[in-house]
Amino acid sequence: MFELLNILAEAGIPWHIAAAALGGAIGIGLLGMKAAEATGRNPGAATPILTLSIILAALIEGVFIITALVVGK
Repeated sequence: MFELLNILAEAGIPWHIAAAALGGAIGIGLLGMKAAEATGRNPGAATPILTLSIILAALIEGVFIITALVVGK
């Protein structure tokens, strides 16, 4: 774990921004997984699931961007 933080520090990337990016990536991955599962269970609801997934993905990325800007200063 500390080796990863050292690599990030040497690359000039603050570890808290990298952690926020990793959290956002995991969140979007879980969102996509569950959206695919929900569409598989109920194919008739594919359009509302897609719409909700796009909105939630934008919110997840927004939280990352705000975290990177506010905490990164």
